[in-house]
Amino acid sequence: MEGSQHNTMDVEYFGPNPQMGFWYLGALKASEEMATYLGDNAFANTCKNLFKNGSEWMDTNLFNGEYYEQHIQPPMSADNVAESLIGATDSKGAIDFTSPDFQLGKGVLVDQLVGQMFAHIVGLGYLGNEDNIKKTLEAIMKYNYVENMASHTNFHRSYAIGDESALLMAAYPGERPEKPFPYYSEVMTGFEYSAAIGMLQEGQTENGLLSIRNVRDRYDGKKRSPFNEAEAGHHYARSMVAWAGILATTGFQYSAVEKSMTFTSKPGTYYWSNGYSYGTFEVKNKEAVLKVISGDLSLEQFTLKGVGTKKLKKQTIQSGETISIKL
Repeated sequence: MEGSQHNTMDVEYFGPNPQMGFWYLGALKASEEMATYLGDNAFANTCKNLFKNGSEWMDTNLFNGEYYEQHIQPPMSADNVAESLIGATDSKGAIDFTSPDFQLGKGVLVDQLVGQMFAHIVGLGYLGNEDNIKKTLEAIMKYNYVENMASHTNFHRSYAIGDESALLMAAYPGERPEKPFPYYSEVMTGFEYSAAIGMLQEGQTENGLLSIRNVRDRYDGKKRSPFNEAEAGHHYARSMVAWAGILATTGFQYSAVEKSMTFTSKPGTYYWSNGYSYGTFEVKNKEAVLKVISGDLSLEQFTLKGVGTKKLKKQTIQSGETISIKL
């Protein structure tokens, strides 16, 4: 993606960047899947080719060896940008088209892999090089993590203070724009969760759980309300992505198209919900005991990650029923 891109920082990013780029790549992959299911092979191939080219381009051009960065492409004139998309202005209300303010640049954006995180949740796989994705999450922990906020300078809104620990919105180990995007020195839980869940998905369990624990320690019911993780506003919906932490640790996925279900093979008892029904499953050795507590579950294929997949006789498991599946 190039050109002017409005984003959740309330500004426009001018030029390719990981946050918007991975959202776009995820949308392409999802569109390919939907088009294939509907039999629109021409559109599916269009999305597939765009995804392949875009993914390779981002790894080649935006990954700097540690993380993905933004390449600022000044629009140079208003002729190149729709008037409705021009949001970055100076004190006089006029944008500097040769050097726009409020850009990410070479910063380490905490949620630069939010598109990848969601792609994993819905089973779309990797949007970029797997090694680069893992290295980026390590870089976020390396540069954005502040163990004691008393040592951090922040002239914006303070959602973490004193001896509290957090992941910053962005860090600049190198060059920083003279006027970087707003909120870069702040802390917001929705963004922290995004990075933490990505870490869990990539097997960086210790860092992922630490980042989630830091949020919950700040909103522990004593210092702040545990039901209102304030960031850009009170009761902000973005923090609800914390639920994906359960999906990341259980490995749960359900496809209503394939009527397939996937879980982690790590022994334990877990909760699952697919929008139609919910229940529990217990993993022991190469066996899973699946229980439907409410609703009906259509199931034709079952997978334990790292163990294998088993085709099942077409069946609908009713509310209150339990089945045992051995792989």
